[in-house]
Amino acid sequence: MSQLALSNPPDRNVRNRRILLVGQPNVGKSLIFTRLTNRYATVSNYPGTTVEITTALAEIEGELREIVDTPGTNTLAPQSFEERVTRDLLLDSGDADVVQVGDIGNLRRALMLSLQLAEHEIAFTLCLNMSDEPDAPTIELTRLADLIGVPVVAVSALRRWNLEKLKRHAVRPTHPRLTVEYPPEVEAAIDELRFRGMSRIDALSELSSANATPQIATQVATARLAVVDKIIEQVMATGYKVRGREAFGALCMHRIWGVPILLTVLYLAWLFVGKLGAGTLVDFVETTIFEGFVNPWATRVVNLVIPFQFVRDLLVGPYGVITMALTYAIAIVLPVVITFFTLFGILEDSGYLPRLAVMLHRTFRRMGLNGKAVLPMVLGLGCDTMATLTTRVLETKKERVIVTILLALGIPCSAQLGVLMAMLGRLGAPAVSIWLGVTLLTIFVVGYLSSKVVPGTTGDFIVEIPPMRVPRLSNILIKVLARTEWYLKEAVPLFIVGTLLLYVLDATHLLTVLQRALSPIVVGGLGLPAEAANAFVIGFLRRDYGAAGLFAMQRNGALNPNQTVIALTAITLFVPCVANFLVMVRERGKRAALAIATFITVYAFGVGALLNFTFRLFGVRLG
Repeated sequence: MSQLALSNPPDRNVRNRRILLVGQPNVGKSLIFTRLTNRYATVSNYPGTTVEITTALAEIEGELREIVDTPGTNTLAPQSFEERVTRDLLLDSGDADVVQVGDIGNLRRALMLSLQLAEHEIAFTLCLNMSDEPDAPTIELTRLADLIGVPVVAVSALRRWNLEKLKRHAVRPTHPRLTVEYPPEVEAAIDELRFRGMSRIDALSELSSANATPQIATQVATARLAVVDKIIEQVMATGYKVRGREAFGALCMHRIWGVPILLTVLYLAWLFVGKLGAGTLVDFVETTIFEGFVNPWATRVVNLVIPFQFVRDLLVGPYGVITMALTYAIAIVLPVVITFFTLFGILEDSGYLPRLAVMLHRTFRRMGLNGKAVLPMVLGLGCDTMATLTTRVLETKKERVIVTILLALGIPCSAQLGVLMAMLGRLGAPAVSIWLGVTLLTIFVVGYLSSKVVPGTTGDFIVEIPPMRVPRLSNILIKVLARTEWYLKEAVPLFIVGTLLLYVLDATHLLTVLQRALSPIVVGGLGLPAEAANAFVIGFLRRDYGAAGLFAMQRNGALNPNQTVIALTAITLFVPCVANFLVMVRERGKRAALAIATFITVYAFGVGALLNFTFRLFGVRLG
């Protein structure tokens, strides 16, 4: 049995049966969990979001029940850690009522899992979500319930429709009547495995897993599909039509047409995050609110009330908690974080991200990875720490190690990326091209070389492709608010700690000593001002804080365009923040984490120095 990380543990006095929510990724399972329990769980439109088990209490039929949101699973023959955890929970579900959540627009996929639940002799209730979508098919629910032998409830979690009916049926699951007649070759293979001591269920799981003979696995899948398609023919009241959104989704995965779509997405991201967030909003909040009101007011109050100079400096001095920490965290980074989280939420809910994984699969294969690696790397644009944890979705240790290296080396987190975009937006296309080209080349070269050095094999590429959807504004707002709350709770205290560290280093003159120690690298190698060393020192504590320090230097005219590109390239490739480093230690071990951090530090300064040398050698002048 896997070790499960349960959040929000229930009251131990609650003795009623649990309710397990089970289903494939992207069917709205986590949103149903939220609606039933009034507890927010991240709702994402790409596989692998719900990694840990989340629980909460809800009142069902007048009784308190523990609701369990299980990881999304496509099969009960587990191919990943998440699917294994869900399978184990189901097999140990004697004290639980099971609710299978499916997408009403993809009934075949839902019934394939229903069939496996039936083969495992698990009683359940079938919940068909997303029934409010305009192009949702018309299904004869009573006929469907009669054919499979379990209660069937159509709901809309987004609009809270029919959830009370779902509650009534959730506590009254029944055993399904679904059966499959397998070909003689499959039955012979089952008998052979049973002779070795396996049960029939375990034998079927083995024959439908990635370890099975392809011919047998295909026969198992074909037999199951025949049963499912026969049911669909009897319950589907409307024919299926290819929708315009699905046609566009196919173009997003096309190896030729997908490229201009990707470039368009990147351009819109630059306009929204780089121009609006990091430009207009940052200028307004920093100049109008903080420089025009907050900082002058705070300075007057502190000087009037507090008699001690060192306390004044601690609060409103050059390294003051208010004038530096809060200004950086709220005025410079927060507007960027909000716009990036909004953009990221739109891409999540639209279904674009897994299609991007398919399009980039060929490129990643050259680096010893597959398209599934896109998912944690895209998550890294939100938070590298979280993304490092999600490398667990990759099937082999080799892939997990390589992606961990690439996340730490070349993937800036959302807050840092926003600040980088703000600085690059002032320089023009040549500067952006140099920074982006060096970063992408680094990812490819380091990934390729790592694939030759790191032992092991690459797993198969199997990714769930959700339907293309128009994102819901309410869902985006919930995500942005939840993630912004996380930023305020997790990041702002680190900004304050970082400022206090700089204050102590400055007060004890250690900052000058540190600047002198780094001078051969920062000044001599990178060609930057000595105070730029502060950004690299504090960048280890918080990546975006280091970038924000460079941003402030650029706005004050302390960095010319050449120096800005060099500094941004080096800090993008620089060692990850301390939180990410600790997660690397936990996931990969101390020796591996230290080796990765040492390599990254040397590599980042080396690339920055090489860029500086190249600019001087060829007389390059940006801006």
